[in-house]
Amino acid sequence: MFQWLVEKSLASRLFVLVAAVALMIWGGVQATRLPVDVFPDLNKPTVTLMTEAGGMAPEEVEQLISFPLETAMSGLPGVAVIRSVSSAGLSFLYISFDWGVDIYRARQMVGERLTAMESAMPPGSVPRMGPVSSIMGEIMLVAIPIAGPAGDAKAAREYADWVLRPRLMAIAGVSQVIPIGGEVRQFQVQPDTQRMAELGIGLEQIEAAVKGFAANTSGGFLELNGREYLIRHLGRSARLEDLQNLAITARAGQTILLRQVATVGFAAAIKRGDGGFSDGKTSVPAVILSVQKQPTADTVDLTKRLESALDGLKGSLPQGITAPQVIFRQADFIEASIGNLQVKLLFAACLIAGILFFFLGNFRTMVISLTAIPLSILTAIDRSTR
Repeated sequence: MFQWLVEKSLASRLFVLVAAVALMIWGGVQATRLPVDVFPDLNKPTVTLMTEAGGMAPEEVEQLISFPLETAMSGLPGVAVIRSVSSAGLSFLYISFDWGVDIYRARQMVGERLTAMESAMPPGSVPRMGPVSSIMGEIMLVAIPIAGPAGDAKAAREYADWVLRPRLMAIAGVSQVIPIGGEVRQFQVQPDTQRMAELGIGLEQIEAAVKGFAANTSGGFLELNGREYLIRHLGRSARLEDLQNLAITARAGQTILLRQVATVGFAAAIKRGDGGFSDGKTSVPAVILSVQKQPTADTVDLTKRLESALDGLKGSLPQGITAPQVIFRQADFIEASIGNLQVKLLFAACLIAGILFFFLGNFRTMVISLTAIPLSILTAIDRSTR
């Protein structure tokens, strides 16, 4: 068979040459479309569950959240390993499945178990599945510097949450964008106990009134002239004045408002940790956005599209917001590695050419031998992309 193949190839030299050139061109085109990453995605299909439990100690988180979730998930088909991490107010559960299990089917099975576990969770603790992300972690870190009074920290975080994060999440290939640092603006109600005692107002009355604030409610339907009309109470509001004028109760025909028994204003939410970066001289407080990619996304191409989106937002920055800065690019390591590989391949090709010409003493034989190497590599790339 091999002898017959050699004889046919020698008899059809032009066809073999054209086929070799066509394979090299096609392999070169496919090489430009090959996804590029730091390492191959070799992790098992893994589903991550995150649960917030404010105020709980690590022991309580483990007993009330992590252990029940581990017990419920251990019976799923195809589960290989379950690991959990319990800390103050947080629970992380990592469910690894066997090779060959479809990640989206695994997420569906986990979601069904979570639905059955809702009643067993502590009040206010809802387990949530993390997105399908690559094991390479963050491919980019974007910083919004905070170079002003404390009020700028709230504005920077709001810009990151409501403008920058949705824009980056809309780019194909992005798995998750997590903002870190800054200050999350929220309403703050500080009861005046002396005034409450004078008016006979209890803390539970204030709590009940505040819980019902800024919520739309339904009043059912009204049938009139053969048509149905939806009755709604539109109470959603983010204005501070509306919360200050919230009615608590009535005394002697007079409505008691929230501002009469409490100090109402905006304040920063309680946070764990903060964000910042170093500009080479000093440490600058900032809101940091961690960008993670999907497992099959091309890191270099995705990074270019992310930077293009950031450039497009610079022309519409609100007043007082500093332009976002890229402080980490995983693509830099990839591009540097590819550049080093290209230099080494060129050096190796020159070295091999010199050795072949020195020992064979024939320029034609040297060219044929050197052509076989890139032809084999590009043919292998063509097969790997199928």
